[in-house]
Amino acid sequence: MYTPDYWLILKILGKDPHYKVFGSWSGSYLCGQSWRMNSGIESVTEHLGWYDIIGSSGSVYRCNDTRYGANSYGSDVVTDFVNRANGKIEILETMPDMLNMNWILSITKENTNES
Repeated sequence: MYTPDYWLILKILGKDPHYKVFGSWSGSYLCGQSWRMNSGIESVTEHLGWYDIIGSSGSVYRCNDTRYGANSYGSDVVTDFVNRANGKIEILETMPDMLNMNWILSITKENTNES
């Protein structure tokens, strides 16, 4: 399970368009800033205050619903990806309505505040 400080949804264009989570972490004195991108969104479970986004590899990104976006480091990394992709990657600038996305295979809404 990964719990990024900030997260974005990227749309990967092409013959088989799909979406990925890009997560960034601010780091600390001992651990520098970092980022990860999942393998592609397969399903989403909404909880009170966060989403569990499951990738096609089985990874889970636990994403705080108030932390959509990127820190300056993450913004630099994802902007570089977009620029190098020559129009094949788009950043969803605002958090999508995760429970009404027709591109997600499975959506579940949980009414608990568990952690």
